[in-house]
Amino acid sequence: MKILTVGSGGREHAITWRLAQDEAKHELYCAPGNAGTAALATNLALGAEDVANIAAWAAENKPDLVVVGPEAPLCKGLVDALAEVGVKAFGPCAAGARMEGSKRFAKEVMNAAGVPTGRAQVFTDPAAAKAALPEYGLPVVIKADGLAAGKGVVVAETAEQAEAAIDDMLVGNKFGAAGAEVLIEEFLDGEECSILALVDGENAVLLPGSQDHKRVFDGDKGPNTGGMGAYSPAPVVTPAMMPDIKERIILPVVRELKKRGIVYRGVLYAGLMITPPGGKKALSGSAINVVEFNARFGDPETEAVLPRLGGDFAKVLLSCAEGNLSETDVVVKDEMAATVIVASGGYPGSYAKGKPIAGLDDAAQVPGAIVFHCGTKVQDGQVLTSGGRVLSVTGLGKDLRTAVDTAYAAVAKISFDGAFHRADIAHRAFNR
Repeated sequence: MKILTVGSGGREHAITWRLAQDEAKHELYCAPGNAGTAALATNLALGAEDVANIAAWAAENKPDLVVVGPEAPLCKGLVDALAEVGVKAFGPCAAGARMEGSKRFAKEVMNAAGVPTGRAQVFTDPAAAKAALPEYGLPVVIKADGLAAGKGVVVAETAEQAEAAIDDMLVGNKFGAAGAEVLIEEFLDGEECSILALVDGENAVLLPGSQDHKRVFDGDKGPNTGGMGAYSPAPVVTPAMMPDIKERIILPVVRELKKRGIVYRGVLYAGLMITPPGGKKALSGSAINVVEFNARFGDPETEAVLPRLGGDFAKVLLSCAEGNLSETDVVVKDEMAATVIVASGGYPGSYAKGKPIAGLDDAAQVPGAIVFHCGTKVQDGQVLTSGGRVLSVTGLGKDLRTAVDTAYAAVAKISFDGAFHRADIAHRAFNR
């Protein structure tokens, strides 16, 4: 198959890498890709959000499938534009991508479908929003409605922090149009996990659960990031929970969207909060609640989940796009995975770019390790840093300890000025 993957991060490198593992040899392209995808595919000088030119390339080159990685082009209607030129795509149409693009819309769909989630209200007036805060107690969650590059959520421990977050969004215009509406939401107690469901418009197949690490420093300290690492499977989600998650969370959303005239195809990513026995449950009364939905593969969860999949990955993605996915298409290998992000000094704040990276070949030689590129570029034959999250290093193993040790053995081979990483990936699993 001729396949174009859209995006430039670790997720897109992992998708491209997994497609390259298929027994059938595909003709692979990435737009724009990075230094890692360049070794597996032809990188195109097209930005991921350049909907018009990606659609024009697809109309001319006629790929069998386009796999859209990031949320922004999905919300901008890339899948719709590809459909207009007769090209199949893995990913939801713009209307379906609103499950991530609008937290208000996602709450409306969940409530209509009876999906357990935290109670929330939407506000455009800062005074009204502040007046509602006492109803929710502390901590309380303040969310920008739209896409804010993963930075539009504040968990406020005090009323002052909550009011400041409201002012930042509604008065200070911190997130522009994305923050023109804010949600005040009930804080959910427990342990988070990620479920990636492959959806073909009617049916869904759940991939193995995973858990990412949002905080920048060990012990879950410091500000939130796009993710500092992940592991799969996550023991907080037991195999017995998976059918319940599918029947009570994923499929009701797919059906509710269909009622609204939206055929959802692609990944429906459920960020869940699992409340332990004896913990403070949400008003829904459920021990499993949706924190948020995303409309695409997560990053870095993808780098921990896709290496665990066997079988024909291109067929799985194409089956979703065509509406005929079968449970038997998805093959999960009997091994575990852990992913460690190597980041630029200063991330998630400001950071320098263009730092030469050493040790990539040595890291790739560690048995069971895979090095995915997140923010890299090639210049004059040398791989340089070009982002805050630079590399996503995955280790595979027969058990989680082996997988984690493998990932860190590979990380130890890599160096660049200012490089840092968390040293406690999967700590919750080991502490259980």
